[in-house]
Amino acid sequence: MSRETQPAPDATPTPRKPSAARERLLATAGRLFYAEGIHTVGVDRVISEAQITRATFYRHFASKEDLVVACLQIRDDTLRAQAAGLVEGQPDPSQALAAIIEGVGRQLTAKGFRGCPFINAGAEYPDSAAPVRQVVEAHRTWFRGTIAELLASAGHPDPEYAADLLVMLRDGGQVAAYLGDPSAARTAFLRSAAAVFG
Repeated sequence: MSRETQPAPDATPTPRKPSAARERLLATAGRLFYAEGIHTVGVDRVISEAQITRATFYRHFASKEDLVVACLQIRDDTLRAQAAGLVEGQPDPSQALAAIIEGVGRQLTAKGFRGCPFINAGAEYPDSAAPVRQVVEAHRTWFRGTIAELLASAGHPDPEYAADLLVMLRDGGQVAAYLGDPSAARTAFLRSAAAVFG
């Protein structure tokens, strides 16, 4: 290799392009797991609908549980990014918290809403030591912590207790929206959250 074609000593390697097959797997599995339940949907169904081979599946994921973990991590990353965008876009912590609460309210009436994917996954994996449950716990810890920090920054007199109440209201609202009237659940959630926050 000539001197001119050698990479600079401090050059960083070019990141590898995401695998199209892996992205299809994750998108397909995420959609099916959420719509029909994790244990209801087998690996063969995911492979078939993602239009890949079994060998390709196991090249990317050692097991179905690894796939479930990856799907939940994607949802977690997405929600964290959305929350960060709301917080950065609203320098006033009260307004940022109000935006997050309103975002939760919109989820309750979204088309195809089937409850919280993390609560759903937790219900299907009762072992608290399971990797799936660890992702669920990490997400819930992050969400509660974010709410508590915003409440404290906004001057709430008891941010830790209020954060617990808001998380509980969100959980209940999501279940109520899926099992009952989504519009009524949204209204009840927003009014209750305003009472706690106010």
